[in-house]
Amino acid sequence: MPLDKAKIRQSFSAASTTYDSVAQLQRTIGCALLASIDRDITGTLLDIGCGTGFLTAELVRFHPEQLIALDIALPMLQATRSRQWEHTPSLLCADAEYLPLINNSVHHVFSNLALQWCGNLGAVFTDIKRLLKADGQFIFSTFAPHTLQELKAAWQSVDDYAHVNDFYNAEQLHAFLQQAGFTDIHITSTLYTPHYESVLTLMRELKHIGAHNVQVNRNKHCTTKTAMRRMIAAYQTAHELNGKIPASFEVFIVRAS
Repeated sequence: MPLDKAKIRQSFSAASTTYDSVAQLQRTIGCALLASIDRDITGTLLDIGCGTGFLTAELVRFHPEQLIALDIALPMLQATRSRQWEHTPSLLCADAEYLPLINNSVHHVFSNLALQWCGNLGAVFTDIKRLLKADGQFIFSTFAPHTLQELKAAWQSVDDYAHVNDFYNAEQLHAFLQQAGFTDIHITSTLYTPHYESVLTLMRELKHIGAHNVQVNRNKHCTTKTAMRRMIAAYQTAHELNGKIPASFEVFIVRAS
């Protein structure tokens, strides 16, 4: 999937000061991810796409002396560093598609809603397999194809541009993981459907968490007010109920070793 990496870095850098105020869904999914983690893990832990450090702060309770928090956006790492830490994790500003870690150096890799911003997941999984020790585990959450399907359909009634990001399905993820050398793979799917006061409220939240459309074939021109009004009208006509609109977020939680 062709993604604009510069746009991704810019979006999440800009969102570093607003992310925590609106990221309730991300925290909910992060808690579900944590619930799938064995409490007796040991060794070096890597948190890919740490953002402002929510998952990192939970992981540090597992094994505080050997925790690496990685993010592509430096302001996100600065937000992580500003948390109150008894044992401050190691901070690493890097792209998940180019991990600057040596072979067999990490026991466990975790990632909460970050890997969907990688264009070549096959290469990412291969690189993660490279740095994992022989008995290491890879546990992550990622958005799935039904995410924001209402918003996507509303925009499709307006024009042919890709206004909403596409996401890999379970079969594709499984194939990428197998090709990377993982053999024990488990994928579960959950659909979250929060409701919003308006379409603009939803879009503001997406902006504040940095979840802009980052596909290369997006409309690079300013969206006109007419197009925006048509999209909002289409969304509301199809989905508004009791003065609120739903937004679907399908999430995969994946365990691989």
